[in-house]
Amino acid sequence: MGKLKIEDLDKISESVRKRISLREGAGKVKITVHMGTCGIAAGARNVMTAFLNEIEIHNAKDIIVVTSGCAGLCSKEPMVTIEYENQAPVKYIELNEEKVKKIFDEHVLHGKIVPEYALSIGSERIQ
Repeated sequence: MGKLKIEDLDKISESVRKRISLREGAGKVKITVHMGTCGIAAGARNVMTAFLNEIEIHNAKDIIVVTSGCAGLCSKEPMVTIEYENQAPVKYIELNEEKVKKIFDEHVLHGKIVPEYALSIGSERIQ
């Protein structure tokens, strides 16, 4: 590897800033990718990469991406929870890159829930 130039350091710095912003910034949408062992085994890393790619493609600035452990429904992994500003959280299940694109376009960008991939809307409650 050759010597780093100032331009290289600037690129690295910008990349790190983007990643920190995705995890800690303020946004109107929060995407939680469930990354427990079961989720990772089912493809959660690919799902997370797909969401990050969509954010980059659309140059979206107001979206936070975080990870969490298992959501307790291992057979439905990979899963994400989308929390859209002023709406109940939506848990999406059995995801792949194609489903991510549709969820991103319809729900994340436009606030319209994609019911065919959703498991629940709002908090789960035991009575």
